[in-house]
Amino acid sequence: MRILFLTRSFNSLAQRLYLELTARGHEVSVEFDISDAVTGEAVALFRPALIVAPFLKRAIPESVWRQTPCLVVHPGIVGDRGPSALDWAIMNGEREWGVTVLQAEAALDAGPVWASETFVMRDAPKSSLYRHEVTTAAARAVLTAVQRFATSAQPLPATEAPGNGRWCPWMQQAARRIDWQREDTTTVLRKIRAADGTPGVLDTMFGVPCHLFDAHGEMRVHDASPGDLIARRHDAVLRATRDGAVWIGQVRRADRGDSFKLPTALAFPAQVATLCEFPIAIDAPGASGWREIRYESRGDVGYLHFDFYNGAMSTAQCQRLTAALRWALAQPPRVLVLLGGADFWCNGIHLNVIEAADSPADESWRNIQAIDDLTQTLIEATDHVVVAAMQGNAGAGGVFMALAADQVWAHRGVVLNPHYKNMGNLYGSEYWTYLLPRRVKTGLPSDVMKQRLPVSAQQAEHLGLVDAAFGDDASDFVRQVQSRAAALAASPRVSDLLRAKQRRRLYDEADKPLAVYRDEELAHMRRNFYGFDPSYHVARSNFVHHVPPSWTPRHLCLHRRLDARQPRPDALAQESGPRRGGLVSEA
Repeated sequence: MRILFLTRSFNSLAQRLYLELTARGHEVSVEFDISDAVTGEAVALFRPALIVAPFLKRAIPESVWRQTPCLVVHPGIVGDRGPSALDWAIMNGEREWGVTVLQAEAALDAGPVWASETFVMRDAPKSSLYRHEVTTAAARAVLTAVQRFATSAQPLPATEAPGNGRWCPWMQQAARRIDWQREDTTTVLRKIRAADGTPGVLDTMFGVPCHLFDAHGEMRVHDASPGDLIARRHDAVLRATRDGAVWIGQVRRADRGDSFKLPTALAFPAQVATLCEFPIAIDAPGASGWREIRYESRGDVGYLHFDFYNGAMSTAQCQRLTAALRWALAQPPRVLVLLGGADFWCNGIHLNVIEAADSPADESWRNIQAIDDLTQTLIEATDHVVVAAMQGNAGAGGVFMALAADQVWAHRGVVLNPHYKNMGNLYGSEYWTYLLPRRVKTGLPSDVMKQRLPVSAQQAEHLGLVDAAFGDDASDFVRQVQSRAAALAASPRVSDLLRAKQRRRLYDEADKPLAVYRDEELAHMRRNFYGFDPSYHVARSNFVHHVPPSWTPRHLCLHRRLDARQPRPDALAQESGPRRGGLVSEA
């Protein structure tokens, strides 16, 4: 049936639900929640049987929900009401939480219940829970609700639905405030994690008001007073608590009207430079302390973890990861698994760091060169069988970097965005012109590059971008990765695989050197960064500063296409309409 998504942005949850519903034959069109009038127009144009609201920050107009059933995805258990559901669940130490799909009515989150799912809470940031447990539960609940609606079932009135939820107000900064002198590491972590993504915890650093994000515990601290800033590790700073310390990786300064989230060392460069470095070995045991890049070996398999905030890699991070990759390739195991991070595999270059640079064009150029160096190192790793194992989502250059591996494995719930066009029509690099044609099994490489829609792990496997999609959840995926990698390392075919890889690399280099692919791609990127068309710079600035969209991108809103009454084309063949302004970050 026709389903209209009404959403604040096409974030990770909306993308996952879009893929789940379209895979089951539903015709889904998207309208950003810009104004009541625009929403009403979308309903009139598309004439949906059902409206699904994956992510909203205001109420659906009464004129809409009275006309068409509207299912709201609420990240709380049955009976929970209010705009800070997940924040309060983390702050209150809930052990079990859930997602409820309810019908929109006059009272907020108080309509009849169509479906609900529960999950066990991890000790993790809000944004991580949202991308994993909430998204998975929401997918199950929405599919159940849509099926019930399609069979003319009736929802359960809120007064009759079993649940222990209650009304919780918008969480103010007063409830998030950290008392550094009295609170322990666990409490400080819980407060920052409950605000991760947005809005952050309002605090001060170096005497400047700022919002704190991306916190990690550290117990190896001596001779420090609670609240002291005592060390740095790359871009993060270490701050003492009553019984230990926490690393603060990201901040948003509150003394600047146009500030945005940045690595702490970039937000306070002079101040952080005065702190002593607190190093940790790349291969120190996992429990030894937090770091962005970590290597471990299990038998005949090496694992390289790189857990960068929101999956973005700055120039410096690319350089550090390249150095770590070369170190890992010098270790004995001949099978190397790249596990990325728990939340993201990689999303390419770091737009926030670029935006903060004196010359965003110059920093864009440095960043793309650095990620190209990293990808080249992977391509030329002919003495190892390399596996890219995607625990989390990937986008833009991160997808194509993964294609440099010999095998690409993905968790079944992963969403890929293998394109650059949504960021101001970027051409893209990371050797995609060399890597993609070797991979695509269905259609043409140009079909992948021209489309602007997300791709599920199953679709990516069909296309050839992924070799295997598996895993019931993230932890099950990692267990299966370890089992498959161990079997690969024990296989007598490893030597044959490496010899074939070496022969192919020699043949490909003789046919067309990697340097030529790179030069051709970067010629296009130079025009994106330095040319007369400012689309990339406008799109990047809108994204970083969270500029609300002025309209819905045409590739999302089928109802505003000239051919909207025609049968829906395949996702990868959809025409790319003009794009402007519709970029917002994830929740």
